Amino acid sequence: MTEGIWVAVISLLGTLGGTLGGILISNRLTVYRIAQLEEKVNKHNNLVERTYRLEGRMTEAEHDIRDMKKGS
Repeated sequence: MTEGIWVAVISLLGTLGGTLGGILISNRLTVYRIAQLEEKVNKHNNLVERTYRLEGRMTEAEHDIRDMKKGS
């Protein structure tokens, strides 16, 4: 084989290695960022659920206060 073929094969292997490495690193970063976003969404959903429960309890308290005022 000539030197040109060896250079082409080595270049091909380097290109493939670099491309695959870049894809793997990019994939890891994407998975990490999605996990972080899921965590933030879970925290937000928890806050919304807690707020909804508090609003319900507040409505009950308002009704109780209104009933107490009518009773006196």
